[in-house]
Amino acid sequence: MSIEKARITLCNINKADYPQIKTLMDEAYPDLGGAWPTHTIFRLIDQFPEGQIGILDEGRLVGLALSVQVDYQRFSNPHTYDEIVDAHNRVFSDGNGDALYGLDVVIAKSHRGMRLGRRLYDARKELCRQYNLRAILAGGRIPRYTNHCDEMTPMEYIDKVDHKEIYDPILSFQLANDFQVKRLLKQYLPEDENSEGYATLLEWNNILFQPTDTVIDTKKTIVRVGAVQWQMREVSSVEELMRQVEYFVDTVSEYQSDFIIFPEFFNAPLMGLQEHRNQTEAIRFLADYTDQFREAMSTMAIEYNANIITGSMPLMEDEKIYNVSYLCHRSGKVDEQRKIHITPHEAYDWVIEGGDEIGVFETDAGRVGIQICYDVEFPELSRIMAQRGLDILFVPFWTDTKNSYLRVRHCAQARAVENECYVVIAGSVGNLPQVDSLDVQYAQSAVLTPSDFAFPHDAALNEATPNTEMLLFSDLDLDKLKLLHSEGTVRNLKDRRTDLYQVTLKKKVN
Repeated sequence: MSIEKARITLCNINKADYPQIKTLMDEAYPDLGGAWPTHTIFRLIDQFPEGQIGILDEGRLVGLALSVQVDYQRFSNPHTYDEIVDAHNRVFSDGNGDALYGLDVVIAKSHRGMRLGRRLYDARKELCRQYNLRAILAGGRIPRYTNHCDEMTPMEYIDKVDHKEIYDPILSFQLANDFQVKRLLKQYLPEDENSEGYATLLEWNNILFQPTDTVIDTKKTIVRVGAVQWQMREVSSVEELMRQVEYFVDTVSEYQSDFIIFPEFFNAPLMGLQEHRNQTEAIRFLADYTDQFREAMSTMAIEYNANIITGSMPLMEDEKIYNVSYLCHRSGKVDEQRKIHITPHEAYDWVIEGGDEIGVFETDAGRVGIQICYDVEFPELSRIMAQRGLDILFVPFWTDTKNSYLRVRHCAQARAVENECYVVIAGSVGNLPQVDSLDVQYAQSAVLTPSDFAFPHDAALNEATPNTEMLLFSDLDLDKLKLLHSEGTVRNLKDRRTDLYQVTLKKKVN
């Protein structure tokens, strides 16, 4: 169930947003005259509405990227800012143009450092693919060149920025987003004293085309997942364990993963921070940290631009303990899935209660579900999820022995085959002798697929090394699932005899 509304969202800006646009641009360009007048922004919206992209935080505009269509041949060669914006601050978008020209990208000071600029650049790239344009072009200022103009030429400065010997807030960011410097533009914007009038002509080449109705509503067809095979180790503080979590989130995000999954009870080492009379007391102690971890991992999802499945953590509610996994969307929204089926150990030693809702969650990279460990051994849950359009099932697990692991693994494989979906399982390894009942772990995290010609012969796309801390990356092609549903060798979803049997839920489905 959803426990927070979406916070960070992409949108196409409209004319009613102009007061907020003016505030952003006045803040960003005090030395260049501030915001463009209303007629400039209105013309952009009228001529090329999808090229004007904004970022909202709870309804407030906190970022924008403005673009126009241009002729590649003309603007991939030397030009000036006046050829883009005339003396009356009019910008003309060429509906027949074969390239996208990036104008301004602005992020509110209050939201800098959250990697929102990268989202705007990624949205531009998707727009370029949608319109089947050759490239994105941009004239990039080099605002810190004025500090070095007496000691080096503009090209020497650009070269040092490229080799990260000098940091330039605009050029460094553009290079980090796969843009290449094609040439130096002289007198591009003469009044830009910080850049000494120079600019770089930057280009990003479109090598992929994915048509869609609207760029903002684009759903990815190739989804990258990163599974953390987590080493249980003794920690001396909450901060130490949180640093370990952020290390993995940071590392996985560097590979541009859409999802990151942690194992069940990954933060169990915190139970070793103090002595407990019994296991029930220990799990309640651990539950005290769940809100902190959920909020921190939600913030990481925004900052590192990846949807995070938080493994699972104990949640205390009305004096009852639940085993809960959170889906922290990179938009800031948070969904939760409670473990439905409780193992005898969880019920007896930890007095954990089972949840009673089954969620299928809409994300920007497909429809996903979460089953915590034991739940994947009950096929009815996955069948209900499949009826809701499930693409990827995430299974955070904790198992102590190989036979326990194989129960989870074999059942997860069956769920992938019978429901024609991907299943990602992630577990923990190592020893934790200071925590009662969690002293040993066994895991081999894996990405499992349906079994047909479009998928690996053994229906296992990727597997981790058993009992070794590591990351597992896989690209999941959601289009293959669509083809399988309609044209597979066998069609489990389509060929069910619903005239003879059905799986129903007595309580509501999220």
